[in-house]
Amino acid sequence: MHLRAILLVMAFVVPLHLRSEEPKSAPAAKLGSTAFHFEKLAVQPTPVGERRDVARTPTATFDELECHISTLNPGMPSHPPHRHPQEELIILKEGTLSVHINGTEQQVGPGSLFFFASFDLHAVRNVGTVPATYYVFNFTTPLTKTIPAIPAAERPAPRKLGSSVYDWTKLSVKPTPKGERREIVDSPTTTFSNFESHVTTLRAGEEAHPSHHHPDEELILVKEGEMQATVNGVVSRGGPGTIFFYGSNDEHGMRNVGTTNATYYVIRIVTAATPKA
Repeated sequence: MHLRAILLVMAFVVPLHLRSEEPKSAPAAKLGSTAFHFEKLAVQPTPVGERRDVARTPTATFDELECHISTLNPGMPSHPPHRHPQEELIILKEGTLSVHINGTEQQVGPGSLFFFASFDLHAVRNVGTVPATYYVFNFTTPLTKTIPAIPAAERPAPRKLGSSVYDWTKLSVKPTPKGERREIVDSPTTTFSNFESHVTTLRAGEEAHPSHHHPDEELILVKEGEMQATVNGVVSRGGPGTIFFYGSNDEHGMRNVGTTNATYYVIRIVTAATPKA
């Protein structure tokens, strides 16, 4: 009996010892400044149209940045209205969508943007006669996993941005010395310390600004034209559909290197993990 007891103890102890020696998986590498070109992304058919995956990774200031490009066939919905803690931005490339937010619907066309605040009910549906293609950005920040599961629309936070639709045809256009500018938003949200977005149009040959850097991370989506980005001395170019990501404090600059106007969306987000300036 004594030997049998020893063997039973060993049967439990040895596996525990072996498990403690198993190597832990390395944390995912953080996304650095890079460019994603629309025409180089793999196309995957879906039951409602197509999908192009862009990125799903942590960055210096996001626990996860997830981006993909969806195409909906005419009459198709993205999915039933749903909700999630991460905040989401959609930019409509082409087509006509009906945007559902907390039981209301609004129809918009190409160029428009939609922001879905944390836990608000949302969905989109193609109400046009041609496929609708749009960019999806999901942002998980250090606050995303800690907030209560309460829709942003029901939170007593009047100074924080709620779910919103920005119709391209209604954006105010202001002339600038180098082209035009459309302001979209500049506000804190449920999970962002600040969310700033605008649309810049540059005339051919113009530089957006001298190379500079800042702690908040930035996304650029080229709407039309040919842009050149220089990041830490490395040059890359991209036309319509290109997404440039600028990592925290990387030095970057942009120039219109085409022969026509170039227009692009700018998205800058400050999170609890963003370094101080």
